[in-house]
Amino acid sequence: MQTTQYHWSEIGVCAEVSCFESEASLNEVVEYHVMLHVLSAKDLFEAQYDRLRKAEALLFQEPKLQGMQVVLKRVFLSDAANQASFLPNEVCLSCIQQPPLDGSKIAEWLYLQKGSQVSHQKGCVVVDHNGYRHLFQGRMLCSSGDSYTQTKTLLAQYGTTLQGFSATLSDHCLRTWFFVRDVDTQYAGLVKARREYFAEQGLNAHTHFIASTGIGGVPESGNAIVQMGAYALMGFAPEQLRYLQALSHMSPTAQYGVTFERGTLVEYGDRAQIFVSGTASIDSQGQVMHVGDIVGQTKRMWENVECLLAEGNAGLEDIAQMIVYLRDGADYAVVKEMFERKFPGVPKVITLAPICRPSWLIEMECIAVVHRDNSKYRNF
Repeated sequence: MQTTQYHWSEIGVCAEVSCFESEASLNEVVEYHVMLHVLSAKDLFEAQYDRLRKAEALLFQEPKLQGMQVVLKRVFLSDAANQASFLPNEVCLSCIQQPPLDGSKIAEWLYLQKGSQVSHQKGCVVVDHNGYRHLFQGRMLCSSGDSYTQTKTLLAQYGTTLQGFSATLSDHCLRTWFFVRDVDTQYAGLVKARREYFAEQGLNAHTHFIASTGIGGVPESGNAIVQMGAYALMGFAPEQLRYLQALSHMSPTAQYGVTFERGTLVEYGDRAQIFVSGTASIDSQGQVMHVGDIVGQTKRMWENVECLLAEGNAGLEDIAQMIVYLRDGADYAVVKEMFERKFPGVPKVITLAPICRPSWLIEMECIAVVHRDNSKYRNF
């Protein structure tokens, strides 16, 4: 994985950038992940957001990034109720209140591609290349009911969206994100609704689940308790998918009543993509490790992620981007220093977002991309 950084001192923004370029052909898709950070955070939100927009423009002027198209854009806000109205209504854009812990009011993750055809259809970003179709959808909201009802509604609506593309949740959805207002009290309703809906769709411990993150986050709508995002893939053969468990280090999620895969790997001819779900300091019995110890939990979390990647014949060096969630903002300085030492230059953001168990102090998710040379499958 190639990484680089851009610093625009004139606008006070920096970008961490990773690049994956296929070794198969110069004509294949190039993938970039970018994290944009506001360096000087003393001005108002509108000014900070304007600086990020200027940084985006400068980014696309860089010779290596010219011709890139935005596939996914996620904005991390410090106060969604007052800030979301400043953001444009773009199909590729989702936003959530998960305050960046560097003191700024906003940070941004961009997923970019060059060489694919990107369009907007039926509320989704649609990416077509080489017979594959990728569907990205974010900012899915429901404004009535409790967390159970909202989750059921969102999943049903997403199922209808997939039907419009001749796809299904069970066969094509690879990744979901659930952001939950007041996760300590509302997460149980989400878990119950998701488990029931999955069972209706034939998803259970004997078939498979979907890679996912369920984490604290405040939706932009005042009545929304749950916000959802998802990624689905069409045009692949079933054998191109593998589900990663790392059972030597972590228990099956169903053991403690939740229904998601620890990680999902997609094999292509020229690369493999690995989507690692929200991962914390857990052991093979489903118990929290290093209770009260942020350093111990961070190290165990890394170990768990490394085991998942190794199961997919990849390593930490193949991580293209990561999002880190902290329950207690006071742990930021320690965690930031640990991550900068271990993952220098890798696009990352550290946010304030309570994890689904109060004793978990930290959680991370990531996407890894690793080179392959597999003639059985079409290139990405």
